[in-house]
Amino acid sequence: MSSTNSASALRMREREAPAAGAAENVRTLTRADLTDAVYRRVGLSRSESAALVESVLEEICEALVRGETVKLSSFGSFVVRSKGERIGRNPKTGVEVPITPRRVMVFKPSNTLKAAINGESTEGMED
Repeated sequence: MSSTNSASALRMREREAPAAGAAENVRTLTRADLTDAVYRRVGLSRSESAALVESVLEEICEALVRGETVKLSSFGSFVVRSKGERIGRNPKTGVEVPITPRRVMVFKPSNTLKAAINGESTEGMED
């Protein structure tokens, strides 16, 4: 998607966002929803749309497993970080427990996405 299209999509979602202080519409966007959006907007068949969505998600997952950063302009970045071993504490008993080293994935939203979420203008923003 071009930056122009993604910016206009963010502006469209910004208009649909609930007003500050209003009851939030708690809805989960699913793979099926993404597939349907591709079907409606791009004009591929439903099976082609599903295959496209799966392909994109699979590529993102594979890149993250390899430890790569996935940056989607005007959306954000998925970053894999390594956490070292540390000592934790069982809150119930107070017993110290070693926490093994692991990799975690974090999402860093772009400034454009942050502005859209907060109902601010995204005009002239760069990511």
